[in-house]
Amino acid sequence: MLTRGMLHHIELYVSDLHTASQFWGWFLEGLGYKPFQQWAEGASWKLGDTYIVFVQTEDKYLDVPYHRKRTGLNHLAFHADSRRHVDEMTEELKARGFNVLYEDKHPYAGGPDYYAVYFEGPDRMKVELVAP
Repeated sequence: MLTRGMLHHIELYVSDLHTASQFWGWFLEGLGYKPFQQWAEGASWKLGDTYIVFVQTEDKYLDVPYHRKRTGLNHLAFHADSRRHVDEMTEELKARGFNVLYEDKHPYAGGPDYYAVYFEGPDRMKVELVAP
């Protein structure tokens, strides 16, 4: 299998590792990721050869919260299995109290041929789940 150019891993610093791990663990495992690593200051989940790492931000760097409109990462987008998968995850996001974005246009906020849910994780990072 060719891996050249593929993402190896993504590392995200989070304001509360426990909260982030609960959210991201549920979400990523719902997409087929498996727990990969865990240590006092971090945790990761892996799918194939790619893994996503979450690390507790040091207290001295918590003074400026994340905002997707600042320079840096705007959002993460993941493939769903189907439209039904998007719908099931959307209902679970709402049941867990997460902010679903663009609800007035959901699930077509990306256009008439683009079926997705957009939402915010614990640090208000925008995440997208897209149906094929």
